[in-house]
Amino acid sequence: MTSDIAQAFAHPEERSIASATADPRDRISLRDHIVEVDIGAFQKERGHTQRVLFDIVVEVRPAAQPLNDDVDLILSYDTLTEAVAAELAAERLNLLETLAERLAERILAEPQAMRVFVRIQKLDVGPYKLGVEIVRSRAEVAVKVMGHDGEEAAVHPLVVFLDNAAIMASDLASRLDHWQGQGRPVILTVGLPDMARPQTGHKPTQRRVDLLAIEQNAWVLAARDPRCVVMETRTEIDWAIKRGQMVVWAPSKLVLDAVDGPHSREPVALALWLAELMAAERLVVHGDVALPAGSRVQVDQA
Repeated sequence: MTSDIAQAFAHPEERSIASATADPRDRISLRDHIVEVDIGAFQKERGHTQRVLFDIVVEVRPAAQPLNDDVDLILSYDTLTEAVAAELAAERLNLLETLAERLAERILAEPQAMRVFVRIQKLDVGPYKLGVEIVRSRAEVAVKVMGHDGEEAAVHPLVVFLDNAAIMASDLASRLDHWQGQGRPVILTVGLPDMARPQTGHKPTQRRVDLLAIEQNAWVLAARDPRCVVMETRTEIDWAIKRGQMVVWAPSKLVLDAVDGPHSREPVALALWLAELMAAERLVVHGDVALPAGSRVQVDQA
């Protein structure tokens, strides 16, 4: 099997490891949890139970230190089994997909949970297993604006990652027109400039150097079109989103101030982190770069 196929059929914990960044999060897991469930869309499945197998892996934010062997400071394994029991008790469902989504949503409501892998399989439908597997990440609350009817509504911006070729493209203005024409606030993110930058040989200081280099590139984009206004704080970005204005993100402040910031230094990973933070409608990526995986926000290649 190819590596992609092998990963697809691997246990969720193996998939979590395979898709982790260079600085991966801690994980807790529930394996081989079998429950008798009345579930299914077909008439023959109604009125009696069948065995359903649950495998769940949760990536968690680092535990508070010192831990002092205190169970209240971590995400308990019981949270996973209780989530399964609660969703099964809520109502009878037809689809494993619905159950998986609700499980993921319930688990991600826990403050420690950052990303969850859920696999659910029916064991009694034949001489095989039938199942579904999903990956969902925490997304922050969207910015709220007051609508014409006096009611608040969530605004989900469009986040766009531009490589250097896209920044310097002769049709940049028409691209900006296209994104603005979609009726959503637009947040533009950029990568590292082509020019050489200092190499410190020290991860924390190199991270700061790289972030500053990205910000230099943001100002290059700002010079290309007056609609591209560089902003660095969440307050500035929220203000612009509420007014439907275009933003170019300068990442240093948000990234360095975040309690659980992005673990990767890759510019596209930073853009995805921002998209999740802002509960974006989607992330559109320009350039020959690897698309991030395992996000609640839709990621599209331009």
